[in-house]
Amino acid sequence: MLATVFVCAACGLVYELELLALGTYLIGDSVTQASVVLSVMVFAMGVGSLLAKRLRHRPAFGFAAIEAGLALLGGLSAMALYASFAWLGESRPALVAFSFAIGVLIGAEIPLLMTLIQRIRRQDAGGAVADLFAADYVGALVGGLAFPFLLLPVLGQLTGAMLTGTVNAVVGGGLVLWLFRRDLSRRARWTLVAANVTVLSVLACATVLADDFERVARGAVYGEEVRVAVRTGVQELVLTGPGTGSPRSLDLYLDGRLRVSGYDEYRYHEALVHPAMTGPHIRVLVLGGGDGLAAREVLRYRDVASVTVVELDPGVVRLARTDPMLSALNAGAYEDPRLGVVTQDAFRWLRGPAVRDRFDVIVSDLPDPGITPSTKLYSQEFYGLAARALRPGGRIAVHAGPMATRPHSYWTVESTLRAAGLRTSPYSAGGRLAGFTAGPDRTPLAGSGAPPQDWGFVLASREQAPPLKVDHDAPALRSLSTHSLQDAARDAERTRMPGLPPSTLPHPRYS
Repeated sequence: MLATVFVCAACGLVYELELLALGTYLIGDSVTQASVVLSVMVFAMGVGSLLAKRLRHRPAFGFAAIEAGLALLGGLSAMALYASFAWLGESRPALVAFSFAIGVLIGAEIPLLMTLIQRIRRQDAGGAVADLFAADYVGALVGGLAFPFLLLPVLGQLTGAMLTGTVNAVVGGGLVLWLFRRDLSRRARWTLVAANVTVLSVLACATVLADDFERVARGAVYGEEVRVAVRTGVQELVLTGPGTGSPRSLDLYLDGRLRVSGYDEYRYHEALVHPAMTGPHIRVLVLGGGDGLAAREVLRYRDVASVTVVELDPGVVRLARTDPMLSALNAGAYEDPRLGVVTQDAFRWLRGPAVRDRFDVIVSDLPDPGITPSTKLYSQEFYGLAARALRPGGRIAVHAGPMATRPHSYWTVESTLRAAGLRTSPYSAGGRLAGFTAGPDRTPLAGSGAPPQDWGFVLASREQAPPLKVDHDAPALRSLSTHSLQDAARDAERTRMPGLPPSTLPHPRYS
């Protein structure tokens, strides 16, 4: 009996973690998704405990039916959420609905298990609760460890969830049909057998069709020209576009969000890199940028002696090296002997003593601060470590997110750089393309076309605010527009005015 409690608790936590992981992947903003899933599920568990009172007169049948329903819902939850995102373009309602339904069923388990365990061995209520919760908590520990270290990397989200549902159905139904079979009528036994066989059959069919489903759903999300789709230990990488022709037709998605659009990526990377290269640039550090595109711009300078790229995901580096289209887009940056790669977390790497006063230029080519779960890469501590790695007179260029559409996030990054002891010069690359669809976090969604050209940057230095030297006739900088320091300071103060939501503040463009 306690072994069954252990297994069911492990399965329940896997369902919960599956919803958290998939919600973060499809919607973004891991803090919000974790809060939604956990709060809804805990509330639903309370509702389930109250509803379980109606099943106390038939606890064995009720427990088996609950486990069958939980196995079906939990096992198919990942597939249902992905389908909702692929064909409806919105997965948040499905996330809340599955969190509530699974929470209700998990909450109904404990009262029924208390009743069943008392039938096996009469003991005081305190002892029964202690045994039950001990098995439940230890099972939750095993499930919590099995999900990230076994199920997700080995089986993936869809198959892992369906295997968990299969185990849940077999253990829950098997316990009742074996240990409490005498408490069931003949009709009830056959009903449970039919229900569990149906659940197992559905899960088996879904498992067999999982690969085809992923292929079709991926086509609905990214279009029909998906060339590479691989899940690394960090994220999902998807590369779209024809296998031949111009590399400008290439699009790179990381966890469902457009990271590189070959059509206009040069505008972003030129604006990020070249203003920082106007001073000494013998040794350059690129944080992120595993696609090699920022390194491409750095390597255009013949007097650069070395470029170090610090990228967390080795899969991105591998793709940038081996994919013909992406390699053509980054101009074979990884073939240049001046470039070296470190596959490590940038924060941890910067903490090493060997990086102190080492680089003339640091380029922070990281995702928008509003969508990345790695918020530590936009912290005062992180920028303090980056400043420590600069040589005297060195400069750091930071991608700070959209300036016009999310001014609060942009100026928060700029303020954080100043809090770390750096002098800043804010600037942006403006302009806008039509035909894209933004998600709830204003990030272009997969398959939605070209992104808005609303890129905000900050150039910073330890000694003084670095001057923004822009040659407007140079092809490499033709998309760049700048804010003067006076205008930047005025906008920063305006954004921080109390009582005014940032979205209502006028934010003029400068050319």
